[in-house]
Amino acid sequence: MNCTTCSDKVCRKSQESCARESFEKAGIIDGYHAQNTSAIVQAAARLVDNGKAGTLSRVQEVIEFARLMNYQKIGIAYCYGMENDAALISQIFRESGFRIFPVSCTTGGFKQSDVNNSSTNQNVSCNPLAQSEQLNNENVDFTITMGLCLGHDILFQKNIKSYTSTLLVKDR
Repeated sequence: MNCTTCSDKVCRKSQESCARESFEKAGIIDGYHAQNTSAIVQAAARLVDNGKAGTLSRVQEVIEFARLMNYQKIGIAYCYGMENDAALISQIFRESGFRIFPVSCTTGGFKQSDVNNSSTNQNVSCNPLAQSEQLNNENVDFTITMGLCLGHDILFQKNIKSYTSTLLVKDR
């Protein structure tokens, strides 16, 4: 399936299937109605369907979404190179009434050679497994990521237990 080369676009125009999908439609619909998914669907719909789509910044969207979901504790997993930005975002979320748990990618002070067996580099390593573990131990309700490197973000997302969304990516 390659939606970018489809000329029909029936899924957009008439809300019908193009019959090229490899998933069972009924199973997907059931997934949307599962208890842990339906609350997110409803909160997202309040943001998108009620005319707020395109009117809020990403930070405003996250704040509004967190309020709709009744999240209290928000984790921020950030790259140390974005620490000033993480501090600013932490302040904004704190002033919006949330408890904030920002954790740098260098938490734990691991050497690169400790994390990567093939490395002889003795500099400090990014540590997405420790970031996720720390936020899991804080029992955060929701986590945002800021600037995690490719690969590190994958490991972080694989191991974090809370729902997660990306606030910022690094563009070098």
